[in-house]
Amino acid sequence: MAIVTPGKRPGDRIAASRVFGKKFARGKKQGYASLMLTSLVDMFTIIVIFLLMNFSANGEVLYMSKDIKLPDAYHGAQLERAPVISVSNDSVTFDGKMLISTADLTKGDVLNVPELEDALRDEKRRYEQIHSNDPDHPFKGLVNVQADRRIAFKVIKRVMFACNQSGFGNINFAALSREGAKTVTASNN
Repeated sequence: MAIVTPGKRPGDRIAASRVFGKKFARGKKQGYASLMLTSLVDMFTIIVIFLLMNFSANGEVLYMSKDIKLPDAYHGAQLERAPVISVSNDSVTFDGKMLISTADLTKGDVLNVPELEDALRDEKRRYEQIHSNDPDHPFKGLVNVQADRRIAFKVIKRVMFACNQSGFGNINFAALSREGAKTVTASNN
């Protein structure tokens, strides 16, 4: 005798019946579930369009640190990708590497900053080596200065002098736009 699962067992006549036989059918369940592909394709199309519209091709130009509060600007242009000098209340950094303390720049009347000048000259040499065979990308001497709004002008003046002595004469200052959303803008000097 075959082993069967427990449960109700109708007679052969009821199991063969069209009306009552469906309740007692022991066949496999249908596993077909239809997907609505049209709505699925529409949803993915909307997601792709949304991501393309919000994608920034410029990339990250400045790293906004917590200890630097940028000044406000009413007019300006979008910053270009260039080496970044950050001047905070504590230190002067070039592309994320601390070079000198800001307190050291407030002392004395000499304008040069040898640490910053050396770092900028190394950057210029590196750029010229990379683009030596590419006449489409000449050295522009572009540098972005990201300075706190409370920094004394004497410190900014010394940073600008060091940039100029190193061949970076095209200096842009980062600021926050006053119109609409807060975006980084630049004012040429």
